[in-house]
Amino acid sequence: MLKTRVITAIAMLAVLLPVTLFAPLRAFGALIAVVLVFAAWEWARLLKFGGKAGPIVYALVAAAVLAATTRLGVGTSASRPLFAAAGVFWLAVGPFALRRKPVLAEGVWRPFLLAAGLVIFAACWHALVAARAQGVAFVLSLLIVVWLADIGAYFAGRAFGKRKLAVSISPGKTWEGAIGGWLAVMIVATVAMAARLFAPTLFSAFASRYGMPGGWAALTLLVAFSIVGDLFESLMKRQAGVKDSSGLLPGHGGVLDRVDALLPVLPLAMLLLHG
Repeated sequence: MLKTRVITAIAMLAVLLPVTLFAPLRAFGALIAVVLVFAAWEWARLLKFGGKAGPIVYALVAAAVLAATTRLGVGTSASRPLFAAAGVFWLAVGPFALRRKPVLAEGVWRPFLLAAGLVIFAACWHALVAARAQGVAFVLSLLIVVWLADIGAYFAGRAFGKRKLAVSISPGKTWEGAIGGWLAVMIVATVAMAARLFAPTLFSAFASRYGMPGGWAALTLLVAFSIVGDLFESLMKRQAGVKDSSGLLPGHGGVLDRVDALLPVLPLAMLLLHG
């Protein structure tokens, strides 16, 4: 299992890193679109939409929506309605669903989440492409917030975790892990904001817009909603009765398993910067 996981990780990095670091913006956008179309396919599967054909149809619709929204351009002002709509979903619907735990694949929830998913994935694409347009360091700093929160939570949770964060949704997550992830982000962000390392980055942009205390507050919000995104997908998987969103990435699960925390962080980061 570990060998499979490592091989898959190397293969993903061999594709993602060169495209992110060196490819033209158009090629980066195309790669992100492909990734998000697969994520849309998994989203529909978790919602048990239309048997075997339903997720494929939904993925094709998501691809068409992504293609249509590219006519907005990649400027943050043109994409702001998408960021706002996705932001409202994560700020309001995400916490409500985690608290009340409705059956997401039944009643009005399934059509609502299918429609919302199209907006969420389009907003995610626009946020990543807009970030990449501001520079490689900028888009990497945005991703690093989520990666650090996840890595910090893993190690802090293993070392100190006692109090469960959401035992009925994701029993492995703890409050100590969440705090450890937040601390990891805060430490790196403080150094980056103070020294303006590799500016422009998300950290330098927050420091310029809000000052360092405001930057810490903005990053705290992003870390909190990275957890909301992770837990929301965990709720979808638990209700669907599956461990992973799919088996597309051997040893890692599915695409949604890798991007779940990014889905709320990306539009919220853009709103905090340009809202």
